Amino acid sequence: MSLAGRFVNRAGMNLTYEVSGAGPILVCHPGGPGFSSGYLGNLGGLDSLRTLVLLNPRGTAGSDRPADSRAYEIDDYCNDLEDLRLRLGLETMELLGQSHGGVVAIDYAARFPRRVKTLVLVTTLARFSEAHAAAMEAGMARRSSEPWYPDAVAALEEEQAGKFSTDEEVGALVSREMPFYFATYGDEERAYVESLAGSRVNADALRLFNSEIFETFDLRPELQRIRARTLVVVGEDDFITGAVAARDLTESIPSVELVELAGGHYIFVESPGPFRDAVTAFLQKG
Repeated sequence: MSLAGRFVNRAGMNLTYEVSGAGPILVCHPGGPGFSSGYLGNLGGLDSLRTLVLLNPRGTAGSDRPADSRAYEIDDYCNDLEDLRLRLGLETMELLGQSHGGVVAIDYAARFPRRVKTLVLVTTLARFSEAHAAAMEAGMARRSSEPWYPDAVAALEEEQAGKFSTDEEVGALVSREMPFYFATYGDEERAYVESLAGSRVNADALRLFNSEIFETFDLRPELQRIRARTLVVVGEDDFITGAVAARDLTESIPSVELVELAGGHYIFVESPGPFRDAVTAFLQKG
């Protein structure tokens, strides 16, 4: 059973989070940007040994939407994470970020190195370069024989070009491009995507990221400031945050381990057992 929590951030917005599981707290930040924490589920069963506190970022689920449609910078999300730590009364925390949530977690761990005990970065990246773009194109090409490929390509192009006006429109595009994010898009993966059909995506957050942040941000200079023991989890067939993205992280974070698992971007869905075991083993070392 999941219990909802609420707090007020420094900007005066009400933000919500979900709580499930038992054991020490693991704070989790979802991706998108613009996604609520709902798609993370129980992270492959991590709630069996940890109390998952899953933040619903600004403008998602029950969290207030900023009046300013540009208030979705990386630092905005980072500040919200610090306000959540204060709300939970944690001196230090175990922190997990997936995809764009990993970007936020990197920024947080570098800005507040004494506040993060252990850091888990799941299918994420510190920048997007020409090498990353080439790897992404190759990953898409490997799926070109799939029946869903033409529609997924069209949806991805529309989303990245900002051809949407409402949350509902961008949500429909994201659903259509979702097959790219799995190594194999079979019945189980399709059922997972269908289960998220009612989830709203924040169009303002995704538009700002795609148009101004995605191809220009570079967190590599911050990586050396991270003091937390860090685990980088990568899907072997992740088309957008695969081996190239993981290399940036493992080359610069001082205390880091790498785990590669079979699957794509949503590795906790495709390889839940191995994912749970790898993350649990890492956390228990501390």
